[in-house]
Amino acid sequence: MSHAADEIREAIAGELRLMDPGVRTSRALAGQLLDPEFIEVGASGRRWTYEEMLAALPELDGADADGPRYEPSDFTGVLLAPGLVHLTYETTHGEKRARRSSLWRKQGPNAPWQMYYHQATPFPPENT
Repeated sequence: MSHAADEIREAIAGELRLMDPGVRTSRALAGQLLDPEFIEVGASGRRWTYEEMLAALPELDGADADGPRYEPSDFTGVLLAPGLVHLTYETTHGEKRARRSSLWRKQGPNAPWQMYYHQATPFPPENT
C-alpha cells in the first residue's frame, strides 16, 4: 500500500473514532483527535472552536451509547500535502443526512493525526 493510502486510512480511522460514543463523551479522548486550532462549521451553520466542541460533544448527537449512531458511507480521501489529508463522506443519523468534509493534519513524524477542520452540510433523504 502506498504512503498516501496509509495516511488516508489513518485519517479515516480518526474520523470513525470521533463518531464513537465513548470518544464523544471523553474530553481527553476527543481532545487527542482534535487539533488545538480546530474549527467546525456544523450542519446547523454554527461555527465551533476546539474548546466549544470539547465542551459540547458529550451532549451532541451520537454521544449516547444506547442511542442512534452516525452511519458513515462513501469515504473518499486525498493527500493534499505531506501530513494533510482531505476527507469527504456522507452520514446518516436517524432521519438526518449530511455531506461532510474534513481536513486532518499531522504536524511531525511522531505527532498524531488530528482533525483541523470539519464542515457538515445537511441534505434531505430524497436528494442523493
